[in-house]
Amino acid sequence: MNTVKTIIKGTGCFIPSLVKLNRDFAADSFYDAHQVQIATATLEVIDKFQQITGINERRYADNDQNASGMAAIAASRAITDAGIDPETIDQIIVAHNFGDVGVSSIQSDAVPSLASRVKHTLGIRNVSCVAYDILFGCPGWLQGVIQADAFIKAGIAKRCLVIGTETLSRVIDSYDRDSMIFSDGAGAVIIEASNDPAGNAGILSSAAQSFAMDEANYINMGSSYLPNADEQVKYIKMQGRKVYEFALKHVPTAIKTCIDAIGMDITQVKKIFIHQANEKLDEAIVKALYKLYNITPVLSEVMPMNIHALGNSSVATIPTLFDMVRKGAFPEHKLDAGDVVVFASVGAGMNINAVCYRM
Repeated sequence: MNTVKTIIKGTGCFIPSLVKLNRDFAADSFYDAHQVQIATATLEVIDKFQQITGINERRYADNDQNASGMAAIAASRAITDAGIDPETIDQIIVAHNFGDVGVSSIQSDAVPSLASRVKHTLGIRNVSCVAYDILFGCPGWLQGVIQADAFIKAGIAKRCLVIGTETLSRVIDSYDRDSMIFSDGAGAVIIEASNDPAGNAGILSSAAQSFAMDEANYINMGSSYLPNADEQVKYIKMQGRKVYEFALKHVPTAIKTCIDAIGMDITQVKKIFIHQANEKLDEAIVKALYKLYNITPVLSEVMPMNIHALGNSSVATIPTLFDMVRKGAFPEHKLDAGDVVVFASVGAGMNINAVCYRM
């Protein structure tokens, strides 16, 4: 019987210093998917946006920063937190969706891989440390964790660095009101094998699903909503209503599959770290999950959130939130040894995943 457990040894994140407030969009003009200007006053659009998403502000990378650079900073902090020699890392897995995108550029630069760039920046010389990227929409970081867990339990790796990093501010259409959702950031974890027979910490179960029929284009790349804009230049686009309905229908059952796989009652789950996509959506998902168990949750107790100040940074939201909670940024969400937490995400693909973990 395989007794190897995969534990989180260290965490780190990088939160850019540039703050973009909701009111900073007040002078913008928004258009719909038919390139018709939205008649509603911009301030009213912004107010409704805040009520739905919960976002008051978000962070953008400075002009001299990019996704791989932020990833390297988050990684360095995770390595320091774990107290390990970076030369002992077997795999570097970097989740992203757009590579390095320069300021005033919409072109993705992902050769060499961001993972290779991170390895170079960290100065890791060990050639057996394999560096590669993963593209899986917003659930990419969590899928990297699931993948690393599989490698560790298969005996192929003993220690992995898993990073989520993104500069969404550089792939948004400023004429699309959905652009206000997105932000930049990076989060990282060191996960490793533990053979401690007395230890209970570790990944307990995982689940992942891909819906790629009609759902494949719910989030994709499309032309600007601005009339007469260059159609060859593409930006991130989202069918918000369809994404909301899809997530509410499928994410709760995916999480339940993960929890049920370990024979645990949901009342034993201390916290749910859900992808910071949209406050109303996240709350609806968690409520629907508890409803499957005929329980009404106290969301403020089980559901840490940082979307209000950091926005939606895609693959970086969960590792950033977990690092902040783990290091005391939210005292009301203290974690103790033995606590069971759930990580869950949904995003472009459409992809869904979840992981149950014991602290």
